[in-house]
Amino acid sequence: MGHGHGHGSAADAVSASGRYVRRLAMAFGVLLAFFVLEAVVGYLSSSLALLSDAGHMLTDVLGVGMALAAISAARRPARGGRTFGLYRMEVLAALANAVLLFGVAAYILYEAIGRFQDPPEVAGLPMMLTAAAGLVANLVAFALLREGADTSLNVRGAYLEVLADTLGSVGVLVGGVLTTAFGWYLVDPIIAVAVGLFVLPRTFKLAKQALRILVQQAPEGVDVQQMREDLNRLPSVTEVHDLHVWTLTSGMEVASAHLTTGSRADHGGVLIAAQRLLSERYHIDHATLQVEPAECARRCRELTW
Repeated sequence: MGHGHGHGSAADAVSASGRYVRRLAMAFGVLLAFFVLEAVVGYLSSSLALLSDAGHMLTDVLGVGMALAAISAARRPARGGRTFGLYRMEVLAALANAVLLFGVAAYILYEAIGRFQDPPEVAGLPMMLTAAAGLVANLVAFALLREGADTSLNVRGAYLEVLADTLGSVGVLVGGVLTTAFGWYLVDPIIAVAVGLFVLPRTFKLAKQALRILVQQAPEGVDVQQMREDLNRLPSVTEVHDLHVWTLTSGMEVASAHLTTGSRADHGGVLIAAQRLLSERYHIDHATLQVEPAECARRCRELTW
């Protein structure tokens, strides 16, 4: 029997996570300071749009904080019973981030309904000035998180929140101008609803991606049946069973399989060919492969799961 492991993706993911820690810490500090500012001014000025923006900024603060904690935890070496380390902490943080966004968006939509019937007077100038400061904070955080958004689901969650919050700050700023110039108090709940509706579909997508990883579903774009057929076409391979493909965390796809061969097969050659196939065609560099004769395969078929 032969076993093969490739660790390219894992090493790359850990190295990349190290680059994100400082950026996440800087974004966390900026967002925390401006969340406090927006929440205080929003409360004093009775601006739901500003409070909406502060609420989304709170999820940014919590999301970036969880991302920072999760990436720091994931970088620790595996020990004890944690044979895969704490990589899944990033995915759990992304899911918690999505839940927070759902809650904030639902609350803002609920509050906005009441304000459409009886819009309160809103202090437009403080609302406008604070939104402008919040926009600057969001743009700084946006720039800090942009690099990691394509490679880490966790960072992507924080990035999407900051993106939504940036647009929300623009909306609040416009609302402040209209309120100050024309006294259009209805523009405040309208902008709050618009921000909530913008955030919800992106939050749903983030939650879906996190749940897909947590239930160990095959990565998007990977056809497991096609992979089975490709492995089965390798020279000397007569059967492929116990094939599993899943994502450990962002950028770390993993596979395991049993490859049954003829009695005279070169197990080492089969193992190398299978590793090359998974790496080049499916971009899976971490694969645990068991190459076994037919008599061992019968034992696998006796298992009930």
